[in-house]
Amino acid sequence: MRQIEVGVIGTGWCGGIRAEASATYPAVKALHLAETRPDRLAEVAGATGAATATLDYRELIANEAVSAVFVCATPETTHYPIARDALLAGKHVLVEKPMAIELSGADELIALARRQGLKFTIGYSQRFNPKFAYVKQCFEDGTLGRPVSALVSRHITRGLGKKITGRIKLSPAAMEATHDLDFVLWCLEPAKPVRVYAQAAYGVMQESVDAPDVMYIMVTMDNGVTFTVGAGWSLPPGYPNFSTTWIEFLGTAGAISVDDTRRDVALRTTRSGTLFPMSSMPGERVGHVFAGPMAIETTSFIDAVSRDRPVLVTPEQARAVMEVYTAADLSAERNEPITLPLRPSIAQEAILSGTTR
Repeated sequence: MRQIEVGVIGTGWCGGIRAEASATYPAVKALHLAETRPDRLAEVAGATGAATATLDYRELIANEAVSAVFVCATPETTHYPIARDALLAGKHVLVEKPMAIELSGADELIALARRQGLKFTIGYSQRFNPKFAYVKQCFEDGTLGRPVSALVSRHITRGLGKKITGRIKLSPAAMEATHDLDFVLWCLEPAKPVRVYAQAAYGVMQESVDAPDVMYIMVTMDNGVTFTVGAGWSLPPGYPNFSTTWIEFLGTAGAISVDDTRRDVALRTTRSGTLFPMSSMPGERVGHVFAGPMAIETTSFIDAVSRDRPVLVTPEQARAVMEVYTAADLSAERNEPITLPLRPSIAQEAILSGTTR
């Protein structure tokens, strides 16, 4: 293992987790930060002992000592240009999802990383959730036999939903179901999606941010397997970053259900009532440890660079997820199934329709 210098661009919620995880990891020689908010930059730099801290990400990627970069900036429209600049500067890159708003942007990044011979991955942290990894293992070792169908339900609180939709107008398919689309497609490899049908339902989120409360997405694979993902962001107010997920997978030799509803720790106080701490999807620091998969995902990417190992999430896999949720948005808009792969004109129509812009 060789030590490397790492940069984190954007030190908000996710970027803060990645910065803290990187700062204490043995493979990291030095940490460098970029953030547009001076107060937050100073806070994270002080907490992590960062070697450098700048308000301009271009200064960070110009630093020749930096080998790997985490792109955690918001809004999500910044992901593509910053990741492109980092790849052009010869940096290995992990970018939070989505890697781009349009499929053409994703294609450009994938080609650029391949041409430069760089490691490029996307932040689908749920692959590093042990429960999810166990489902994948059960199909790989034959425990469940051949896949038949899957059902996933994921929901977060409306406070977090409003925060997300306040940054950019992306649907629950693109911002929430995307994690589960990635997970199920990963489990079903090498099968590929060929048809998508989706419906959106509106409620409280329409009044405040003009977004669906929930979307339900049915995907048909080229081997006949079908799966459904329901994802929303309008649960009543509660623990700020509460996320609840339920999974059922059916195979020819068995079935598996996963309770990831995150209600195993309940805090009850006279001031706040009942809360469910440690229930956020990416995780959070609890004293000397992290509760959640994002810290593990962070160090896994660092290992991929420092030990020259493959990344777990390939950009081609993330691109396939983008195509599915783009088709889901278009299906909900048209109220009809969408065939994959998407033609360029159809993909552009989905962007222009307003559901994914």
